[in-house]
Amino acid sequence: MIDDKAIQEKISQFAKEREWERFHTPKNIAMALSVEASEILELFQWLTEDEAKNIMQTEKSSQVRHELADTAVYLLRLCDLLGIDLSQAIAEKMQLNAQKYPVEKARGNAKKYNEF
Repeated sequence: MIDDKAIQEKISQFAKEREWERFHTPKNIAMALSVEASEILELFQWLTEDEAKNIMQTEKSSQVRHELADTAVYLLRLCDLLGIDLSQAIAEKMQLNAQKYPVEKARGNAKKYNEF
């Protein structure tokens, strides 16, 4: 399991050392998160399904890792700024998803919960 609190502390310290706290507002970090997620998409743009499945065996593998890391950093920073325990939020969301997508209805299809 990822120790998100320890990572958040490292990210916060990194920002403090550079005096970036004034730039790290929830709005700015949310925007940066969106930009980084788009950079992940860009790496997969125009790939076939097979190429996408095998991207980690290509020269793009380090880029994929770095963009995923950038995205995770901004997500954790946003959680830190908003006082959200990400592990707890994920656990809560998984419970809600289990209710919305019961196995007997959701298994093997991609329908949204309101289409069952």
